[in-house]
Amino acid sequence: MKPPFAWGARPTVTVDGVGQPAQWGTGTWAVPDAGGSTIGVYLFNRVWRFGAASVVVGPTAQVVEYRAGLLPFARGRLVVR
Repeated sequence: MKPPFAWGARPTVTVDGVGQPAQWGTGTWAVPDAGGSTIGVYLFNRVWRFGAASVVVGPTAQVVEYRAGLLPFARGRLVVR
């Protein structure tokens, strides 16, 4: 979910530390079959990086939802559904 005060921030998704460009909205990323992959998300604009959050997912299909912090210096959160 896009934060109300994003100031042009764009999300980046990381799968086991490798960055993947993303857009606001729904996306799909492949993870290794072995499971135990770390999914991370952070926001960036031209000045700083903020809203970082990460979660470890298993080998089964899971939906992970990212919520940005209300302010640009707050942490985000990832929820596995």
